Amino acid sequence: MTFAYPKLLYLLILIPVILVLWIINRMTRRRKLKRFGDAANYSDLMPAVSKYMPAVKITVELLALAMLIIAAARPRAGEKEETENTRGIEVMIAFDVSRSMLASSTDDAGGISRLDRAKFILNRMIDKLSNDRVGLIVFAGEAYTQLPITTDFVSARIYLDEISTDMVSTQGTSIGTAINMAINSFTPDSDVNKAIVVITDGENHEGDAIEMAKYAKGLGIEVDVIGVGSAKGAPIPLHKNSGDFLKDASGAPVTTYLNEKEAKEIAAAGGGVYIHGSGSQAVNELVDNLDKIKKSDLRHITYKASAEQFPVFAWLAFGLLVLDVFILPRKIRWLTKYNFFTRKK
Repeated sequence: MTFAYPKLLYLLILIPVILVLWIINRMTRRRKLKRFGDAANYSDLMPAVSKYMPAVKITVELLALAMLIIAAARPRAGEKEETENTRGIEVMIAFDVSRSMLASSTDDAGGISRLDRAKFILNRMIDKLSNDRVGLIVFAGEAYTQLPITTDFVSARIYLDEISTDMVSTQGTSIGTAINMAINSFTPDSDVNKAIVVITDGENHEGDAIEMAKYAKGLGIEVDVIGVGSAKGAPIPLHKNSGDFLKDASGAPVTTYLNEKEAKEIAAAGGGVYIHGSGSQAVNELVDNLDKIKKSDLRHITYKASAEQFPVFAWLAFGLLVLDVFILPRKIRWLTKYNFFTRKK
């Protein structure tokens, strides 16, 4: 048996601690009663009090507590691994998190930011790539793997929500570095076709993006580019939703533009397509293009939900708590006519 939250089992230490405190309490009670005389004398004054029911009651209560702790730790037993073969490709997404991505994605300086627009596109794209393996790279002046190739789309969305322009300290837009890292982030499976999707405003500050796209194409990896932003340009906020904008040495606001020309050249060099991210059909166009890539057998591993055992312990705890309600610290009337522990005189 395994547990989803094994550290919660440390709470079982409470069981012996509570039991010791209960025993101390009972011993203290007996000492106080001895002040009134011998136990044989005052027992007749309390004929309904049971010697044994308090011990039964605390036992039931401690068992109920133990069952609740075990249930909270989510025990799993009898897990059976299921293998499901689906057909798909591997897609590495290179996401631009340079400061220029804080600028508006429209002609309106106060419009939705390029970053938020790109995250919206990526979220919709993940929904449509459910049969594929997906990985995520963030880049600005440098590139970092945020999520290795995986079929875990729940984790992919968690990482997507955390994307911000503060993730890469080195500013700039090195698309070539991102493509190179994406190439090296795929699995070594040679029989699985691969593609790289670059989401950027196209303001590349390094000169090797086209060369890296050509290199990827030579390896059989398609490079697609989604451009976000406006060709008319927009100022760059110093922070998200900030009214203060980045200024140059002369004090004039710095304007950033969507460089569609270079984005198209990168896509062409990588044997892929360029898609403007502001279009309502941008995601569908990209997915339709990726669907043209030959699919391969991918191995998905899942686990049966029936392996969860916590409901069993939860019901045991419930039953014990119900039983505890009916256990009173007094003798059971119909048992008083029987003498189990002493010899009749």
